Amino acid sequence: MSVNVDIGINADDYSRLVHFVKSCYGIDLENKQFIVQSRLANYLADSGFSNFSEYLDAVMDDRSGREAANLINRLTTNHTYFMRESEHFDHFRQVFLPQAEKSVNDHDLRIWSAGCSFGNEPYNLAMCLDEYFGLSRRQWDLKILATDISFNALRQAQRGVYTSKALEKLPEEWVSRYFDMTSHGLYQVKDRIRSNVVFKYHNLMEEINFKKKFDLILCRNVMIYFDDLTKSQLCKRFYEATEEGGYLYIGHAESAPADMPYIKQQPAVYRKITEVSGK
Repeated sequence: MSVNVDIGINADDYSRLVHFVKSCYGIDLENKQFIVQSRLANYLADSGFSNFSEYLDAVMDDRSGREAANLINRLTTNHTYFMRESEHFDHFRQVFLPQAEKSVNDHDLRIWSAGCSFGNEPYNLAMCLDEYFGLSRRQWDLKILATDISFNALRQAQRGVYTSKALEKLPEEWVSRYFDMTSHGLYQVKDRIRSNVVFKYHNLMEEINFKKKFDLILCRNVMIYFDDLTKSQLCKRFYEATEEGGYLYIGHAESAPADMPYIKQQPAVYRKITEVSGK
C-alpha cells in the first residue's frame, strides 16, 4: 500500500525553512520555492515523511545535525570539474606562485579551498603545485586546506574518484601523471596528490579560527547562494584571515560586495594590500 505524501510547502513552513537555512548556512532561498520542492520531494517520500511540515520539524529537532546536512546536500548544486574557470589557474601559476616563492620565507604556503565541493579544485591546485615546484617541493609545506558544509561532498572528495568527463579540460599528460584508472573505468587521483589535501567540515557562517593566515583563499561559485549582507560579512572574515599581499579568488559569475575590503587585480581576483609590501 502506497503512502500518501503531501509535498506541497505552505507559506508558514517555507518561511520557516528560509529563515533556518539563511541563519545557519547563509544560503538565501527567497523566491526559490519551486526548486526547493523539486529537490526534496523524492527524499521526503523515500524517507517516510507524510508532509513537508513533518520533515522540517525533524530537521530542526535533530541534534546530531544529520538531517540538516542532508537538507543542504539536496539544496546546493555541487557541479564542478577540473580546470573550471581556467583564468584562475593561469593566475595561480603565472602570478601567485612566483610571488609566493619569493615572499613566503618559512616555506609554509597556506592555501584554502573554501567550498571545495567534490574536491576538483583543491586537487587541481595540488597538481599545479607539483608541476611548479618539482623536486624542490620537498623544501615546502604545500598542504591545501579544503572545506565544505556538505558531508556527502567531502566523503566523495576524499576518495578522489572522477569520470572522464570531469577531466576533459586537463592536459592529457596530467591525466596520466596524476590519475590511476580504476577497474570501473573511472579515474582516481594518485595518492601523492591526495595526501597534499586536507578535507574538513566548515560552515562559512562561522568564525574563521585557523591557526595561521592564508596566502590564497578560493571561494568560487559559493557566494551565488548569499545575499549582499552575507557576502559582505564573509569577505570581511576572509580578509582578516588573509596574509598581507595574499589573494582571494571568487567565481567569475559572482559579484563582489560594494564594501569589498580587497583590491581588485583582475576579474574575480582580489588582493589584500593595506601597506607597502613585497609580497
